[in-house]
Amino acid sequence: MTHPLRLGIAGLGTVGMGVVKILHEKQALLKGRTGRSIEITAVSARTKDKDRGMILDAYAWEEDPVKLAQRDDIDIFVELMGGHEGSALEATKAAIASGKDLVTANKAMLAHHGHELALQSEKNGSVIRFEAAVAGGIPVIKSLTEGLAGNKIIRVMGVMNGTCNYILTQMQATGRGYNALFKECAELGFLEADPNLDVGGIDAGHKLSLLSSIAFGTQVNFDEMELEGIQRIELKDIEQAADMGFRIKLLGVAQMTERGLEQRMSPCLVPQNSPIGQLEGGTNMIVLEGDEVGQVFLRGAGAGQGPTASAVMSDIIEIARGTRLSTFGQPANTLEKAGSASSLTPAPYYIRLSLLDKPGALAKIATVLGQAGVSIDRMRQYGHEDKTAPVLIVTHETLPRALDQALRQIPATGMLDDTPVALRIENV
Repeated sequence: MTHPLRLGIAGLGTVGMGVVKILHEKQALLKGRTGRSIEITAVSARTKDKDRGMILDAYAWEEDPVKLAQRDDIDIFVELMGGHEGSALEATKAAIASGKDLVTANKAMLAHHGHELALQSEKNGSVIRFEAAVAGGIPVIKSLTEGLAGNKIIRVMGVMNGTCNYILTQMQATGRGYNALFKECAELGFLEADPNLDVGGIDAGHKLSLLSSIAFGTQVNFDEMELEGIQRIELKDIEQAADMGFRIKLLGVAQMTERGLEQRMSPCLVPQNSPIGQLEGGTNMIVLEGDEVGQVFLRGAGAGQGPTASAVMSDIIEIARGTRLSTFGQPANTLEKAGSASSLTPAPYYIRLSLLDKPGALAKIATVLGQAGVSIDRMRQYGHEDKTAPVLIVTHETLPRALDQALRQIPATGMLDDTPVALRIENV
């Protein structure tokens, strides 16, 4: 193809302007790699006159992103507005109905509506690409759909939210608590408009659900994911984990079992000398495990203008070259509707208890654990706090349901001053 590839960009925030910047500065490079020019025809955003650091007068302006998506003079609708409902979804549906290809960074929209959109897109002969929706600049979508396409994927695992990783690593590095670092992230603009999307694990869960669909050939199933954020992690958990050679990470794990698809996003302990344990700041890491290739580690910037715009451009370049793949790696009408399954994989656990300083308290706790089938590997008691005694227990490998049974029964001992905290220990 020699005619220009024409773009309509909806959303001129950090990522949108990053894409505009790349197109301004690298036209010759992009043409050399695709064999054709890539041009912006029209744009749309909430505010036209906002100072964005670049003059955009050369592009047609559309107040309504739906009208932008329907323009006859664009080939690709680039959706960078965000949000899983409202204007983003309406404009996306309009683009697909008009036969446009779609490039998006919107993991929430795809996590909730991805299968429906993929079915319609593939029916119309258009493509949906979303490299920027997962792990910023890390090419994990292409790794799954192309580089590892000859593998049966055994497991997908990783740290997929830079804000959570920043908070957890800064807690250890600075000795500051969760609340102080949450406030800092808010002031620095690291948090989503709804902070719970970040610290509640929802943002990372959206990403994991998309990777699961590609990895296991299933319809996106975000609603059945086990989700837990980092809000209950205290500085003493960080310090005590480090004391035992572990670090705490918000870790996503997905694997297909005979019982169904396991998907969980939760805080876990990992060995501090492991690749994931050494991950600092806002960096992301995805581990893909295939039956032929073994483990592949992908590490890089999970957010930011440059990395995310780079991922958007990789999808645009793919389309410019004529590459047309199914949205989730295989035709959408062949994706199975997998049942969800809670994890039954045995693992060791970290348990933090605040016990009342009474005779026999530890013995009662040990008895409850033993009766539930939970065996203690290590136990430490730290300095007394008034009338309570902080106790840390690390179990041998145990079934999640056995641990849940014990945690339900421990409060009945009358020996607790606070709710127990239990975190899975992953051997990564």
